[in-house]
Amino acid sequence: MTVSRDDAPHAIRGKSWEEMTVGSVFRTAARTVTETDLVQFVNLCGFNEPLFYDERHAAEGGYTGRLVPGALVYALGEGLVIQTHSFAGTGLAFMHMELDVRRPTFVGDTIDVVVEIVESRASSKPGRGVVKARNTVYNERGDDVLVYTPVRLVRGRDFSG
Repeated sequence: MTVSRDDAPHAIRGKSWEEMTVGSVFRTAARTVTETDLVQFVNLCGFNEPLFYDERHAAEGGYTGRLVPGALVYALGEGLVIQTHSFAGTGLAFMHMELDVRRPTFVGDTIDVVVEIVESRASSKPGRGVVKARNTVYNERGDDVLVYTPVRLVRGRDFSG
């Protein structure tokens, strides 16, 4: 018997908004921020600020090491969250976010993210929900370096497109 593509279930399925209950918490994998990450991000996004490419200039500001922009830390953290597949096929929109850079991150730091669901409710349209999380990015020393609070529109169990 041959199984058709349409009959084969997806091996990876994100959670519905109903499954993302307030208080649930998970942690992502970790990754080390590299010099290549910094150089590519600075060049790609135009972050040509001496703070990020001139170690001596950064040292004059009291920093020791290659300082990483908070925007890069956020992007890497969000990438780690996406790699958990929590929203694979269920995410519909990224609606809002607040971001707080708490401490500097440097090339060579290893980061991971702890995600805590702080709000989960039905949206005004059936089959969808609004999920707010508090995502805390930590370095290898356990310091919280960045916190952001994404608000996402997520499919419900009864979603119909």
